[in-house]
Amino acid sequence: MAVYAIGDIQGCYAPFRRLLDKIKFQPGHDQLWIAGDMVNRGPDSLSTLRFIKSLGDDCISILGNHDLHLLAVAAGIRPVKKKDTLGPILNAPDREELIEWLRHRPFLHHDKSRNITMVHAGIPPIWTIKQARFYAEKLERALQANDYRELLHYLFSNDKLNAWENALTRRARLKMITAYFTRMRFCDENGKLDLENKTAYPKKGFYAWFQFPDSPTYKKNIVFGHWAALEGNSGRKCIHAIDTGCVWGGEMTALNLKTFKRTSVPAG
Repeated sequence: MAVYAIGDIQGCYAPFRRLLDKIKFQPGHDQLWIAGDMVNRGPDSLSTLRFIKSLGDDCISILGNHDLHLLAVAAGIRPVKKKDTLGPILNAPDREELIEWLRHRPFLHHDKSRNITMVHAGIPPIWTIKQARFYAEKLERALQANDYRELLHYLFSNDKLNAWENALTRRARLKMITAYFTRMRFCDENGKLDLENKTAYPKKGFYAWFQFPDSPTYKKNIVFGHWAALEGNSGRKCIHAIDTGCVWGGEMTALNLKTFKRTSVPAG
């Protein structure tokens, strides 16, 4: 069995299927890991979501910031943005089934046998893998609860938080957990976030989340997407950046999790 991790698809269904053909993916035999941001900005989010859902246990998909945005829009908490391409999902006859399925996706996947962890954005340098798994489960339970709309409302509220030490209430902690897993690029050694900078170059006092030698995850194998500006290169052997900017005209990349060989197809 081959296991492949694929970065941000973002509704780029045609390149996604070409990539699966190129790696000779066989449902029922192989497995996919999808590192979040399955939908939005690309031309066919509906087909993407339907296909990933149809794979069942052959695909492990986690949530990214665009997936959460879709959940918030579907719940009436956020408006559709000008650049969104979510209309076909919102108007689909199987909309509720797709949204319910998406709401039950995890925020982190850890494979103990391979000793590999997948997240959408990253793991802050103040957490161990065990802590990250614990916090991911707390967030998942909250999103899957009957009052999940209340959670989404707060996650997208104007209550700005950028440091774990300031997250004193339960819902503030859930908001920070969400920011770490789905939005983080740069932070300081204490986990304070710079959420404005989307480049590959840090501002003074901040570094890429994976560049802290004292972090308990510094030598762990971590697969992540979210950061197209890195162009798939973290500069570190064990940190596998797999968002190669397909939705921006770049490539879509699959990472073989046994050999760590990369296979890519162009966006066009």
